[in-house]
Amino acid sequence: MTSTAGRPSRVAKLPPRERILDAAEELFQSEGIRRVGVQAIAERAETTKMAIYRHFETKDALVAEWLRIVAADYRAAFDRVEAENPGRPREQILGLARFIAEGLPAISHRGCPFINSIAELPDRSHPARQVIEKHKADQTRRLVGMCTEAGLPRPEQAAAEITFVLEGAQVSTQNGSIDQVGDRLMGIVEGIVDRR
Repeated sequence: MTSTAGRPSRVAKLPPRERILDAAEELFQSEGIRRVGVQAIAERAETTKMAIYRHFETKDALVAEWLRIVAADYRAAFDRVEAENPGRPREQILGLARFIAEGLPAISHRGCPFINSIAELPDRSHPARQVIEKHKADQTRRLVGMCTEAGLPRPEQAAAEITFVLEGAQVSTQNGSIDQVGDRLMGIVEGIVDRR
C-alpha cells in the first residue's frame, strides 16, 4: 500500500486511469470497499466522478479491475518462483510461502485484499467476486501442479494444506493472534513439502 506522504507529485505524473486505480487501491485497502465512495476516490485521484465513470462503468467495475491487478501480482510471484527455480518444485513452493511470509508486515493493518473483499461482497455474482474465484482456482491449479511435480503424496491435499496455511497466516497477522507468523508459516510449509 502506498503512503500519502509525497503523493501529490507522484499522482500528478500518472495518467487519469492509473491515478484512479492507485487511489482506489489505497482507499479500498485502508478503509474497505463498502466504506469508500466514488467521490472519495475522485478526490484522492485528483479528478472528478465523471472521469471515473468514463474509465469504469460502475464502482463494481473499478473494484473488479483493482482485484485483477492484485491477482496479477500473485501470478507474477508464481512466475518468478518458477523462473528462479526451474525443475525444482520444492523450492518453488517454498518461494511462494516466502513471498507470503515476507509480505505479512505490509498487510498487518488491513489484511489480504481477497479475504477482505470476499467478506464485503457476499454476492457470488458480483464481478469482483468472480475475479477472486477465478484467481483462487488458477492459484490452486498451479499449486497442485507444483505439488505433483514435487512428488508429494496426494498433491491436491498438500496444495489445500498449503493454501490453508498461507491464508491463515494472513488472517493471523491481521488479527494479531499468533506471534512469529512468517517463521511459523515457513516451518509448516517445509513440513508439508518434506512429507513422504
